[in-house]
Amino acid sequence: KTIRYQDGDVELQGYLAWDDAVEGRRPGVLVVHEWSGHNPYARRRGEMLAGIGYTAFALDMYGSGKLADHPDDAKKFMKAVTSDMETAEARFDKALEVLRGQDTVDAQRIAAIGYCFGGGMVLHMARAGKDLDGVASFHGSLGTQTPAEPGRVKAGVLVLNGAADPFVPVEQVEAFEKEMQAFIAEAVRAPNAFGYDPLFLYPPFGKTFGEVPREEKDGVSHRGKALRALLAAFGQA
Repeated sequence: KTIRYQDGDVELQGYLAWDDAVEGRRPGVLVVHEWSGHNPYARRRGEMLAGIGYTAFALDMYGSGKLADHPDDAKKFMKAVTSDMETAEARFDKALEVLRGQDTVDAQRIAAIGYCFGGGMVLHMARAGKDLDGVASFHGSLGTQTPAEPGRVKAGVLVLNGAADPFVPVEQVEAFEKEMQAFIAEAVRAPNAFGYDPLFLYPPFGKTFGEVPREEKDGVSHRGKALRALLAAFGQA
């Protein structure tokens, strides 16, 4: 369901997903959208998490109605938030308050995931010492003006980035690994990965990815590997 909530004078619009078939309280997960804004993809990720036993809240970092349909607009929306991290934290905290207040949520077990802009946001929240059990960043920015300090990070941190991602250069990856050295349990670099390009011919299947059922694609694609890593981090593997 859609939930409207406030950060001062700014109305925000989030999306709550849960499964009625699951009894009792369960862990909650905040989903932070990519740079275009609170879009259907963030909602689908919330529904996916609800389907495997969580209550998920796809939050809104920009304000109701702010959804970019052009990269230039997305960049403006993103910069307005990243240039004022105090407001960004306040909006994240408001969403956290909404999620913790749900009858289906165990308020003591909360995590956050984010995509692109959202990945950078959840990493910032971990660095800021937010009371989270874990954060997972998918192809998010790794750079920061406020690096993690020993003893401040409470959340487990899972970072999933493509090795050839031009938006996250190797220098940024190396700086992040150095920053996280005191917290890292495992650092793995894969040489390559691929997605769901419908024209890509995958020899073991003898057909293009567009002709392959989703379950089979998830067994070999970077998206499937990322999902399995997330579930493992959340104790659901």
